[in-house]
Amino acid sequence: MEGWQRAFVLHARPYSETSLLLDFFTEHQGRVRVLAKGARSRRSSLKGILQPFTPLLARWRGRSELKTLRSAEPVSLCLPLTGIMLYSGLYINELLSRVLAHETDDSSTLFYDYLQCLQWLAGATGSPEPVLRRFELALLTHLGYGVDFLHCAGSGDPVDDAMTYRYREEKGFIASALLDHYSFSGCELRALAAREFPDVDALRAAKRFTRMALKPYLGGKPLKSRELFRQFLHRRRRCDSA
Repeated sequence: MEGWQRAFVLHARPYSETSLLLDFFTEHQGRVRVLAKGARSRRSSLKGILQPFTPLLARWRGRSELKTLRSAEPVSLCLPLTGIMLYSGLYINELLSRVLAHETDDSSTLFYDYLQCLQWLAGATGSPEPVLRRFELALLTHLGYGVDFLHCAGSGDPVDDAMTYRYREEKGFIASALLDHYSFSGCELRALAAREFPDVDALRAAKRFTRMALKPYLGGKPLKSRELFRQFLHRRRRCDSA
């Protein structure tokens, strides 16, 4: 890739004495792994720039899976994420790092959803849960995960708000009287289809569904950001009760 491309750093780790190994989320190629030579040296023009949540213009070269960074410039200041919003941002970064293949097809729609998600987190004062659920649903759409929330997979009839439907992987939602972790009301399915969560029940249902749908992509390895998030909430509760 020789031209400039919009990108965000999803993950960075030291490489050799002065370099960085980066996972970029890019507008047109999805996840790209890049070696930033000398980026940690004192005189590097890249020092302090290659951070998560900083909008970048970057270019790189190379035909192997590992590219070499040629240059990078910040488009604006790092988006100010703190507290629960910071941990939410770390979660979506880890999610993308885990589920996106290297150099996928055009990712411009998902890139826009990601940018919107970060901007909301940077300016929000309420719960991040609704925006996280919307981003997870957008990611599932990008991955090709197709599910019809508005019709019963068994009969083809439109979902009824008063009825219960049980989720079956690779089939969809089928009317059922059984109530368990895989059961959703018709009202909850309509909320999922619209990506709007008017109450706590709809939000909890959305979280149950996205956890189930993302599990095959994540495998058995737990997300580090979820554990960090739980630790943060535990510390905050202890401080509030002190």
